[in-house]
Amino acid sequence: MPALDLREWLEADGLGGFASGTVSGLRTRRYHALLLAATTPPTGRMVLVNGFEAEVETLGGHYALTSQRYAPGMIHPDGHERMAEFKADPWPHWTYRLEDGTTIEQEVFVPRGIAAVALRWRRRDGRSWARLKLRPLLSGRDYHALHNENSAFCFHAEVEGERVTWRPYHGIPAIAALSNGLYAEQPLWYRDFLYSEERSRGLEHMEDLASPGFFTWDLAAGDAVLLLSCEGTGGLGAGDGAVALAERWASAETKNRGAFPSRLHRAAEAYVVRRGEGKTVLAGYPWFSDWGRDCFIALRGLCLATGRYGEARDILMAWSGFVSEGMLPNRFPDAGEKPEYNAVDASLWFVVAVHEFLAVVDGGGVRLAKHYRRRLEEAVQAILKGYSRGTRFAIHAAADGLLAAGVPGLQLTWCDAIVGGEVVTPRIGKPVEVQALWINALRAGARIDSTWTKLAERGVESFAARFWNESRGFLNDVVDVDHVHGAFDATLRPNQLFAVGGLPWPVLAGARARAVVDVAEKHLWTPLGLRSLASFEAGYRACYEGGPEARDRAYHEGTVWPWLLGPFVEAWVRVRRGTVKARREARERFLVPLLAQLDAKGLGHLPEIADGDPPHTPRGCPFQAWSVGEALRLDLAVLSDEG
Repeated sequence: MPALDLREWLEADGLGGFASGTVSGLRTRRYHALLLAATTPPTGRMVLVNGFEAEVETLGGHYALTSQRYAPGMIHPDGHERMAEFKADPWPHWTYRLEDGTTIEQEVFVPRGIAAVALRWRRRDGRSWARLKLRPLLSGRDYHALHNENSAFCFHAEVEGERVTWRPYHGIPAIAALSNGLYAEQPLWYRDFLYSEERSRGLEHMEDLASPGFFTWDLAAGDAVLLLSCEGTGGLGAGDGAVALAERWASAETKNRGAFPSRLHRAAEAYVVRRGEGKTVLAGYPWFSDWGRDCFIALRGLCLATGRYGEARDILMAWSGFVSEGMLPNRFPDAGEKPEYNAVDASLWFVVAVHEFLAVVDGGGVRLAKHYRRRLEEAVQAILKGYSRGTRFAIHAAADGLLAAGVPGLQLTWCDAIVGGEVVTPRIGKPVEVQALWINALRAGARIDSTWTKLAERGVESFAARFWNESRGFLNDVVDVDHVHGAFDATLRPNQLFAVGGLPWPVLAGARARAVVDVAEKHLWTPLGLRSLASFEAGYRACYEGGPEARDRAYHEGTVWPWLLGPFVEAWVRVRRGTVKARREARERFLVPLLAQLDAKGLGHLPEIADGDPPHTPRGCPFQAWSVGEALRLDLAVLSDEG
């Protein structure tokens, strides 16, 4: 029996929905699905079609093409054993070789801008009669939930020509199917699917799915085509035939995907999605929505480094309307509740992103209407004014020009895990990376209003005087801990790198900057990114595994974060005067090992996190926006020979 290939593929629709699964075909997550649609883009996501059972009948017998894992761990049927080849580009494509010599090809792709998915099968061996039989597996649930057998599920299908429509539950979007096969109604429940990734994360992991009927195709007569769509999204227009529509979608996607110069460029497109009339960035697949901090960090690589300036404008404009008391949201909840304003750094990252976008505008890279520029500049000023005079959660500019923030029981920085009301990595006071962001934001704001210059200069002077820890030879992670003047936390974390790299203006230079970079390289760098805590520090956790509490406690206590490679490598190059030699060396030493991960877990993408100890197993989301964004920024901006 061949080893199961559990690497994951992703097909995103640009609306927040997606199709995803493993190379082997086994669904290992509750999020693995064929049709997962964002009903209120990019949120309101629902799993409509989870997967399918498929088999081919030839004169030689019946052969499964699919496999499922059932409790307590049995895999059935044996379709994965017939998989001979898999290709991820330009979209997932499987080749199956049956025992009688028949060769079947299967492909899945999602057309951009439509809540839909296309599936096609064809024979490649030129042999005689073969029939494909496929059973769709349906739920109609929130994408974070699980589905159980119940009497409310409606199995009935509306059939009209090539179109079949299911309405599983009242209030849930209908599922439209278009095929060139024959459909027969035959209701069945499939029970006790087991999702191994959910089990390993200490979560509920069992599900029942409904199959209303089955499709059949004669593969000797031509390709089998099945298109699935969330009704009401315009995916399956009236009068469209399945084969013609699939060809039209495939032609458009081939052209679109072929225009990207690299796999990373193509990966970037998955994260830029629609929000209302504007755009936003999804933090990661399969479970994150759009988070402010992640959005503005990732945007610099996903959009600015790649020349997608129109999308950068649309994202910044969409977010600019949510400034409240000087703050931008850290998160838009999935269910449409009010945005959550619980981050000190998200607003500052927005200011940095606006500054870098306007630099492109001023350099002639893109045209920007005056009213757009005015709105962005007004948002920047509102943030700086709100922070300087004081806003939520004790965020305020202190007398020394630095930014203080934090209240008990709430985590405002990117080290944001909370377990049972306990903040795992408390950083109340003046965190080091927040000061670098604050000073950079003030300098960016001074380009609009020069009155911010003095506060920026005061902040730089105070930073130099207050953060250096002579006994440890690097910067403190937090000063004025718990708002107690003079108290400090000297734990070795990667946050101090933002004083040297990752932002437009470094706030530390010379021998001290070199010392910060050297200690990070020695104790924090790994081939997948930087550890969030040095391994010799108390509380270090070598692996990110176990149930939710264990994982949350490890999240920022040694777990590796690929996105942190961005500020580290930029700092590493800066302390070497940014020479071409330094950039080329950094590319080979740091970026190339990271890019080797493009085929390790989430195909064509980079993961959210990895274990702190070797072999640094990828964990968390297999497809993460700021990991891809920072890799692109390094590749195209920081480490290019042009510099």
